[in-house]
Amino acid sequence: MSPDLGGGSRLGVPGRGTDNEQYVRPFGAADDGTYPVAITPTAIGPVTGWKHTRLRVAACREGGYADHDSKDEETLVVPLTGSFRVEVTEADGTAHDITLVGRGSVFDGPTDAVYAGRGARLRVSLVGPDPGPGRIALCGAPATKHAEPKPLRHLTASEVPVELRGAGRASREVRNLGLPDVLDADSLLVCEVVTPAGNWSSWPPHKHDEERPGEETALEEIYYVETRSTDPRGTNPVGYLRVYGTAERPLDVVAEVGTGDVVLVPHGWHGPAIASPDADLYYLNVMAGPGADRAWRICDDPAHAWVRETWADEDVDPRLPVGGPR
Repeated sequence: MSPDLGGGSRLGVPGRGTDNEQYVRPFGAADDGTYPVAITPTAIGPVTGWKHTRLRVAACREGGYADHDSKDEETLVVPLTGSFRVEVTEADGTAHDITLVGRGSVFDGPTDAVYAGRGARLRVSLVGPDPGPGRIALCGAPATKHAEPKPLRHLTASEVPVELRGAGRASREVRNLGLPDVLDADSLLVCEVVTPAGNWSSWPPHKHDEERPGEETALEEIYYVETRSTDPRGTNPVGYLRVYGTAERPLDVVAEVGTGDVVLVPHGWHGPAIASPDADLYYLNVMAGPGADRAWRICDDPAHAWVRETWADEDVDPRLPVGGPR
């Protein structure tokens, strides 16, 4: 254990989740009346200092729609289930009408997405046959670091880099649809992670809560979760998420999660994210922070960083990528 960083000891002893009430939002607990899931400073209740990230999840049937006036926020629109029409009016009045080819579920591979800069007005509506309500995520962040809004971008599923990270039981699939080498944005960073049943991800535990040039960036993070049962009997699919702090900034979250649940990471080590043996685990990560450098730089918990050295002798889980070969 590193006495300077405080890593390791809290993970080794089962946590009590003493901070769950503040940082875990089970489905239904963050419904703002318009969005079934709304992670904004006014919608989530008392979360001290939450400033940099936003998430709204809309549920739409064919013919229905959700409107979003982004004001000072930038927005990345990500279909979760279904395909969507997105009508965008940019801050300068330029209008766009875009169809996002979505997917049957988040476990079916990458999706199209669309990015709109601050000051844009958006309307999203479900298109195609209506087997049930579609779900779409509007990932956001205040965009005040650049003089002009960033340009609109329609990202197709084929343009989304898919990375198979880790090995063995730490194998997971990462879809980098909103990271700096893929998307030009003001502050926002977005990716999707799929963890097959029985595997661990967000491993080794890591943090990004300090500005250390070239080593670490300070980023708030939202985990939006969906799960899928691999049991033919259809048992209730759940996963587990852990967040724990340093000695200087204590934090204790241990959460059982299912579809529609959210875990907030204001600071501290986060991981593991555990897929139960009978359920695949998906999470959408939304990150942003105060620093001028838009980058995802992390620091591993030194008590567990050694596990990376073992991956060279293990194969990636053959169940990946879950959406089939790319």
